[in-house]
Amino acid sequence: MNVTKDGFKDRQLHMEDYLQMVSAEQKEHAGVSVYQRITENNDIITDFWTDNLLELILRKDNLNKAYKKVKSNKGKGGIDGMQVDGLLPYLKENQSEIIREIREGKYKPNPVRRVEIPKEEKGEVRKLGIPTVVDRLVQQAVTQELTPLFEPQFSENSYGFRPGRNQHDALKACKKNADEGYVYVVSMDLEKFFDTVNHSKLIEVLSRTIKDGRVVSLIHKYLNAGVLQNGYFEKTEEGVPQGGPLSPLCGNVMLNELDKELESRGHRFVRYADDALIFCKSRKSAERTLANIIPFIEGELFLKVNRAKTTVTHVGKIKYLGYAFYRNRGKCRFRVHPKSAEKMKGRIREITQKNKGWSNDYRRQKLAEYVRGWINYYKLADMKGLMTETDEWLRRRIRAIYWKQWKKVKTRYRNLRALKLEEWQVHQIANSRKGYWRTAQMLSVALTNKIMAKLGYISMLDYYLKVA
Repeated sequence: MNVTKDGFKDRQLHMEDYLQMVSAEQKEHAGVSVYQRITENNDIITDFWTDNLLELILRKDNLNKAYKKVKSNKGKGGIDGMQVDGLLPYLKENQSEIIREIREGKYKPNPVRRVEIPKEEKGEVRKLGIPTVVDRLVQQAVTQELTPLFEPQFSENSYGFRPGRNQHDALKACKKNADEGYVYVVSMDLEKFFDTVNHSKLIEVLSRTIKDGRVVSLIHKYLNAGVLQNGYFEKTEEGVPQGGPLSPLCGNVMLNELDKELESRGHRFVRYADDALIFCKSRKSAERTLANIIPFIEGELFLKVNRAKTTVTHVGKIKYLGYAFYRNRGKCRFRVHPKSAEKMKGRIREITQKNKGWSNDYRRQKLAEYVRGWINYYKLADMKGLMTETDEWLRRRIRAIYWKQWKKVKTRYRNLRALKLEEWQVHQIANSRKGYWRTAQMLSVALTNKIMAKLGYISMLDYYLKVA
């Protein structure tokens, strides 16, 4: 196809309008495009509307936006040891070369750095793949331009890693389904989803929308970049490494195929990343749904259903996104799942360890940050009782810290008198030979809840009532 010089210049002058046109074009033709053969060379002929996608990715304002995003997210460096703070000086020296290599198809991403973090299940770990900060920047730039192309294609029932959507939206959708009588749930567990994504299938799905072969080739290179763990290189013939900006989008693109299949069968469902719930009105219907959808997942998407963790049960018996559900007067309500509550207490234990060596100010700060973040996430739940109980336990732990700090008897006398106790109380507590935990209970008459508040310690109940 011939394009005049003037015509090309006009496209350059109106890049943002052009992007909108691309997005509309892709939305209109999603699912009916002819598949293209994707290779590692750049001999792919692309059409007028999509052959400039790589240029959109590499334009200055998009790269600047990507840099700011990577900078704000911070995070550890990859295998080259470069940290986020070193990215800007590196780009000043090498940005032109990086852009040239990407344009020419010569850019080669580095292997990701393997990091394993423990999961709630004993002995199980989540494998993360940390890209270098340069690769993170390029991935972010790609993601920023691809998101508007794919967003119109995604299901209304998908909530994970999408702009303007979050876990609370997913939970409210669950409640709506349950309130309308869909109280039996297929709780779907895809075994090691991100580690087992089939590259060929993903590339096939991506190429229905992305017609610029250079962009697909670049994504393919990231998928095949490999992993470096303990000094050893491992090939990545399948999977999308968790840890890079591109991974959530690729995950959603893949699982959107499942979403479309469920919608075509008329099912109600909620999906957050790879956590999916299918809602049915009866147990038999849920069991039938599970039996019928497994062949599609495993035969068409080449993913594996973890049958041991995939369950059919009543909505009141599931854990989803850290929440549990219960019914009250015919309506679905939320509570904190016991495992989530225990995990919260475990983290508070860490922050309030007596032997931590932190200053009281620093501990207060860390505690307040964690408590506010945790409550903001779980504020949909009914948890006045849990907050009241946890407050009492937390204050007792803090009192134990202060008691340990008041090591000498004379220090204890001085501090207890400063707290306006009767002299007999001062004498009794200061000379106590009980352990820290038991003495902390006695100390509640001195370090009262009101004084704890004046010292700056957050009340979980008060904050919950404020934001709920």
